[in-house]
Amino acid sequence: QVQLVESGGGLVQAGGSLRLSCAASGRTFSIRAMGWYRQAPGKQRELVATIASGGGTNYADTVKGRFTISRENAKNTVYLQMNSLKPEDTAVYYCKADFIRSADIYSSWGQGTQVTVSS
Repeated sequence: QVQLVESGGGLVQAGGSLRLSCAASGRTFSIRAMGWYRQAPGKQRELVATIASGGGTNYADTVKGRFTISRENAKNTVYLQMNSLKPEDTAVYYCKADFIRSADIYSSWGQGTQVTVSS
């Protein structure tokens, strides 16, 4: 199994920045893609950004140019740098890791970290 622990959330004013971190433990050698998702009250969980094991990235249109995902494989950690934050970015942010076990792909989720952007 893979365990994920997020950190770095908090309260910030519109236009500010936050950096989220997600540290993986357990079968980290089996991790492939990692990503960040978010869920606002009353809404479905949505993709924010993903990063493949080779470094390729993908972003939701709503965060392109403002958010940057990166990973530090030596530390089994993925980051989300969030700049120019908007009130609509307010949500619980979850880290996700896809890992391989017995030739099948599984996913693990972190517990989530709250990001609140005030106007």
